[in-house]
Amino acid sequence: QVHLVESGGGSVQAGGSLRLSCAASGRTFSSYVMGWFRQAPGKEREYVAVISWNGGRIRYADSVKGRFTISRDNAKNTVFLQMNSLKPEDTAVYYCAANSETLATAASYFDSWGQGTQVTVSS
Repeated sequence: QVHLVESGGGSVQAGGSLRLSCAASGRTFSSYVMGWFRQAPGKEREYVAVISWNGGRIRYADSVKGRFTISRDNAKNTVFLQMNSLKPEDTAVYYCAANSETLATAASYFDSWGQGTQVTVSS
C-alpha cells in the first residue's frame, strides 16, 4: 500500500478552477494506477478519473470529461486533478486512490486512499 495526502481543495464560484494534488509516499508510486474519486453528501462515492502508471491511458467520468484533467509526475510521486469550468454539482469531498493491479474505475479495486479534500462550488 501507499500513503496518500490530498491538497488543493477549497471554495470557488461556478465557472472557476481548482487544482488538486495528491502526494504519495513509497518507492513504487510509478507502478500504481492512480485515481480521483468524489463523494457528495448523501451520495455514493463515484469515480472521476484514473490514470495508468505512465500516464499513457486515462479515463474520465462523463460528468467531468472536457473540464477535468488528470496527470501525474512520477519523479515527484504526485498525481494532479485540474478542474476547470466548475459547477455546483461538482461539490464533494475528493479522494485520491492507488491501485496496483488494473486501470479500473470501480472503487473496490483501489486499496490505498487519502483522507480527502473538500471542494465547494457556489452558484
